[in-house]
Amino acid sequence: MHSFHLTRRQVQLLIVVTLVWGANWPVMKFAVGHYPPISFRTFCMILGMVAMWVIAAASRISLRVPRDKIPLVMMLALPNMVGWHLFCIVGVSQLSSGRAAILGYTMPVWAVLAGLFWGNKVNARGWVGLALAMLAALLLLSSEFSAIAGRPQGVLIMCTAAALWGLGTVLIRRYPTGLHPLALTHAMLLPTIVCMAVAAFILEGTSHGLPSGFLQWWPIFYNAIGVFAFCQVAWFSLASSLPPIASSLSVMMIPVVGVFGGSLWLGEVPHWQDFTALALIITAMSVVLIPSRTVKKGV
Repeated sequence: MHSFHLTRRQVQLLIVVTLVWGANWPVMKFAVGHYPPISFRTFCMILGMVAMWVIAAASRISLRVPRDKIPLVMMLALPNMVGWHLFCIVGVSQLSSGRAAILGYTMPVWAVLAGLFWGNKVNARGWVGLALAMLAALLLLSSEFSAIAGRPQGVLIMCTAAALWGLGTVLIRRYPTGLHPLALTHAMLLPTIVCMAVAAFILEGTSHGLPSGFLQWWPIFYNAIGVFAFCQVAWFSLASSLPPIASSLSVMMIPVVGVFGGSLWLGEVPHWQDFTALALIITAMSVVLIPSRTVKKGV
């Protein structure tokens, strides 16, 4: 892993992405209690695509994808969008928002494993950061093991989602498209909407009808604008510019926000494990993301 540093813009993106994406875990859990999960996610994506059209027009960003880039974009869409979002929303419907977030963000492990398959090297700092982040995840899960044991299917689904996201993170870095992040996200969204709509029709049917009322619509708008039109675009920008281990660990604060957000929403009191995990993740991110200083001889 080569040395690198975060720019001010990347730091700003990470802060906003962490808050918006982290808060979305309890939002999703709330949403799937009022509407079928895959159908909910499909509507989020459709409105998210509309929001991207508005942003692209206002910013004068071309969403056109050259014909020779289409196969590559479709390949990247499978793990990054289709696989992650389909398995993720089904997993959220079967687990608490906090547990689902923690399992989803085992993604750095899968990213490292996928990277090793392609010959990517991870230095000592990367391994230390990864170990600290995974220790934090285990701490957050420590009080949930008995509940998770009763939901093995949900655990397997969320781990599959995390593995696909980790693979996709490596592929985006390894096979750059040269597209603007907004154009790349928009291009990957269309096949994802088609796949999600087919899955929703097969698994959930159409008897539930269209969303109706404030309780069903506000999480859809939150996801469409906050998650897809902003966070997803920002994430692909980070994933294409940072090494996989760095981009993976850079979002490890998101499950912490999800856990504390779910606790606040549900009235639960955070435990010592939550605060310890927070400290471990901050340390892990510092180890990996803060550049080491070169010490000159004689100083």
